[in-house]
Amino acid sequence: EIEAAIRRIDGIREAAVTARTENGETALYAYIEGRKSDDVRAELAARLPAYMMPAQFIEMTEWPVTPSGKLDRRALPAPGGAADRQAYTAPRNVTEMKLCALWEEVLKNGPVGIRDHFFERGGHSLKATALVSRIAKEFGVQVPLQDIFARPTVEELASVIQDLEESPYEAIQPAQTQDTYPVSSAQKRMYVLQQLEDGGVGYNMPAVLELTGPLDRGRLEETFRQLVERHESLRTSFETGPDGEPVQ
Repeated sequence: EIEAAIRRIDGIREAAVTARTENGETALYAYIEGRKSDDVRAELAARLPAYMMPAQFIEMTEWPVTPSGKLDRRALPAPGGAADRQAYTAPRNVTEMKLCALWEEVLKNGPVGIRDHFFERGGHSLKATALVSRIAKEFGVQVPLQDIFARPTVEELASVIQDLEESPYEAIQPAQTQDTYPVSSAQKRMYVLQQLEDGGVGYNMPAVLELTGPLDRGRLEETFRQLVERHESLRTSFETGPDGEPVQ
């Protein structure tokens, strides 16, 4: 689906998407020919939800093929590493200094220069969402998620922040204890679609963790018990209320 969306962008001659695991994290990488990566990223951000956006776009001039002439996905070049990064450019004002610090918190691979590319430094849609939240708390402004994709450097993002109207950050206050709670519009939509699609797995995010050495099952179970006790979202279920509306 992601590859098809890229191919529909004007000017794209060829495109491929593959998953790679770097530093224990699995991420999607898009290989394109015919357009600049920043242009494709910005245009794709308007067509796909954030969680489907590739972590990095690699521009291709020659595609590896198998003896039968088909694309050899295993031979696609690995995403660029540290050697391909921009030369470090230090922040020039307070806004850029704060933004660089936020990037380093989210990306965990600083130092970050003002011309470094968020997604080429290991950013992806989930980290972009975390960055938006930190910006709101630090600067008191609401930066649209699409602006992270369209202006993926500290230098560009700082100019966006300076032009935004202040919208003070407010922490979410706990609701009063009650038997059921109303659902958000997004939750209601997902609940209804789940009933129509007969339990699809489109929103599942599977993962496998391999453990080595002796396993203390008691401690493992206690860890999960404490997590469930701490986070109400892990104790939440959704059902249809007496009036036919979904509740949580």
